[in-house]
Amino acid sequence: MLYVLIIVSSTLAFTLHILHRSKLKNEELQKIVSDSAARLERLQVSFGSFAPHDVIEHLTDPDGVYSASLREVTVLFADLRGFTRLCHGRDPAEVVEILNGYFETMHKAVRAHHGELTELTGDGILALFGALEHNPWQEIDATKAAIAMRESLVTYNRELAMKGLPSIAFGIGIHQGPLLTGVLGSRDLQKFGVVGDAINVASRLEGLTKHHQCDILISEVVKSKLRGQFALEAKEPVLVKGRNEPVKSYHVVEAINAS
Repeated sequence: MLYVLIIVSSTLAFTLHILHRSKLKNEELQKIVSDSAARLERLQVSFGSFAPHDVIEHLTDPDGVYSASLREVTVLFADLRGFTRLCHGRDPAEVVEILNGYFETMHKAVRAHHGELTELTGDGILALFGALEHNPWQEIDATKAAIAMRESLVTYNRELAMKGLPSIAFGIGIHQGPLLTGVLGSRDLQKFGVVGDAINVASRLEGLTKHHQCDILISEVVKSKLRGQFALEAKEPVLVKGRNEPVKSYHVVEAINAS
């Protein structure tokens, strides 16, 4: 009987030891899983600063691939005027402060009108409307975003003046056309990107803002789809690099119908 009790006690002790170790292992596993989930969330949030959020959602899907597609996209290209000259002789930290504040302000204006700021090229901005999902009002959204950017720049320049910093100005060009959208690059370096002539036209329009002495120009294609919601001023056609015919453009004066 004593022998049996010893065996039972030993078995019970061994079982309790195993259960205790299992509990510890489960707690360790739960901690590992919890830590991994937290790290993944932090990584996704951080990565969100480098790529559009919708792209990240696609990349974190089980498929793991953002499929390329040809879409009709409205392109907004903005560039600061005379910024290189403004930077000359100025403290680099001060230049970065001006630029980062500008990018932050413009990004909010773009996102508020269903656009995605996809690239920062020096002091330039490339924003897309309708690139990641179907948007039947993309031309209107892009034009509204440009006006919001204009208004936001006025406010931002006041903030710069209060800090004793110089004001800045920009030009914006908006065009619409087919773009190839998708994740581009090599195995080791990839990014969400777009390819198509519409980007070149938007960039040319931005360049024409200097010639026409205005801040926002849209193409004939965009103008034809705005449904009378904006006051526009036609500009004389100008032959630009890469075009066989003069480019027609329209200065966006203001919104006249917000519905």
